[in-house]
Amino acid sequence: MNLHEYQAKEILKAFQVPVQDGIVAETINQATEAYKKITEETGSKFAVIKAQIHAGGRGKGKIENTEQRGVCVVKSLEEATQAATNLLSNKLITIQTGPKGKIVNKIFVAKDAYTTGPAATQEFYLSMLLDRAKGEFVIIYSTEGGVDIEKVAHETPDKIFKEWINPTVGLANFQLRDIAFNLGLKGEAAKSCQKFVANLYKAFINTDCSLLEINPLFKNSQDQILAVDCKMSIEDNALIRHPELEAIRDLSEEDPIEIEAGKYNLNFIKLDGNVGCMVNGAGLAMATMDIIKLSGGDPANFLDVGGGANAQTVEAGFRIILKEPNVKAILINIFGGIVRCDKVANGVIEAYKKIGNINIPIIARLQGNSAELAKELLDKSGLKVVSAIELEDAAKLVTQALL
Repeated sequence: MNLHEYQAKEILKAFQVPVQDGIVAETINQATEAYKKITEETGSKFAVIKAQIHAGGRGKGKIENTEQRGVCVVKSLEEATQAATNLLSNKLITIQTGPKGKIVNKIFVAKDAYTTGPAATQEFYLSMLLDRAKGEFVIIYSTEGGVDIEKVAHETPDKIFKEWINPTVGLANFQLRDIAFNLGLKGEAAKSCQKFVANLYKAFINTDCSLLEINPLFKNSQDQILAVDCKMSIEDNALIRHPELEAIRDLSEEDPIEIEAGKYNLNFIKLDGNVGCMVNGAGLAMATMDIIKLSGGDPANFLDVGGGANAQTVEAGFRIILKEPNVKAILINIFGGIVRCDKVANGVIEAYKKIGNINIPIIARLQGNSAELAKELLDKSGLKVVSAIELEDAAKLVTQALL
């Protein structure tokens, strides 16, 4: 589950992690009032207006058909009002959203962190995530902040540092010192960095983050370290432990089809192809998509109905697949272990009856538990469902149906 920047910063503040503070706004009037309040508090006319969408690259992204950036610095009430007008209710297109873009429903009016002072300001990069290969957490950080970290890793990999953390041992003090040293920080800035990273790790662990990224990690002119931006993703399977986080989930930022799939405990990911897939088991789903590609087709989705599939979940899966207009055929590939194939067959039949007007080819490969009964049910149903025994044969039948 992804969080907006302003939501992530509120969580970090609860763990004593310094952040670039601000006020969220959903209307132009709220934005102008936020600007007034911030400038009164700081004594500066400068503020930063940030679009709040679940996508990176906002600073380089633009509002559709304009030159308005997703992140901009303003220095007057008029500029703040104009920026809010350009952003709110309009489509922001970034490198991560693609040409479809995302509608901006909220903006974050933030305090200016780049004030002058006795020391030079600096931008760094830091993220925390799980290294599944090692079974440990890893902190990835760099002196090159505020830019695409992928570009830094490709062009100057020597500027990328990593610290692996054993979950049982936790983050050690020597690692905190190493991070500050590798970032070139000394004195008060180094102390501030160590405290920042220690508290950030507490936030990462205690909220069950799958990703916590700070870019830029900022050293201000008072040698204090703070998070100017924050990307936070919570592990979906851990949300049962965090009802307070699930309560702030912004469903408007998520694909409505994936939301519907979640209601039926279906694992669904939308793709760009034309063959709808309904499979039980993630591994079998991956193999199914591979063989569709090898046979000349193109998967339109990843849909795992799980080991406890029944008529209701299969019907829901059909409805979800058919909502995509690009789908020209459906391949059902079920291996009956825990799930009984006849239940899947009944789900297919019920879906046909309730949905009606399914005018695209359906190829079903049902093997394993009660497969013979399932085939008998489909054959007697009078439905236009083509059965296959081998997965390769099923994939070929799908691609032939597309011709």
